[in-house]
Amino acid sequence: MLRNVQMVLLVAAAALGFISQSVMAQTPDEILLDIKNEAVQANPGFRGFSAVNGENFFKQKHGGEWSCASCHTDNPAMSGKHAKTDKVIKPMAPVANAERFTDAKKVAKWFKRNCNDVLDRVCTPQEKGDVLTYLISVKN
Repeated sequence: MLRNVQMVLLVAAAALGFISQSVMAQTPDEILLDIKNEAVQANPGFRGFSAVNGENFFKQKHGGEWSCASCHTDNPAMSGKHAKTDKVIKPMAPVANAERFTDAKKVAKWFKRNCNDVLDRVCTPQEKGDVLTYLISVKN
């Protein structure tokens, strides 16, 4: 009997651990909502994000010779390769990579790093939201 109770407690503890891990994961839409809140704070006249503007931003060279697509390819549903290191980069589009945009800290880190690399500045919330809206809209 005691062994059964211990087993039930062990299974419950494991289930709670799994639940707490899955609660921490976010969806791309939840990440986008966080960015929308940033955009509203930065610009009270905020009117929404645009997949078209995001695609243009993603593919356009900014100042120098780099664009987002320089490493991530023109098709974000495909794997890319870092322009300097040749390191393979998993697809950016959530449809092709379910892990994309599920951790707000990672999203903030990579937007900060990549925007600084490509633009020599931090991206605005509008730019981040437009790009993420575009990447979510990619269907392979």
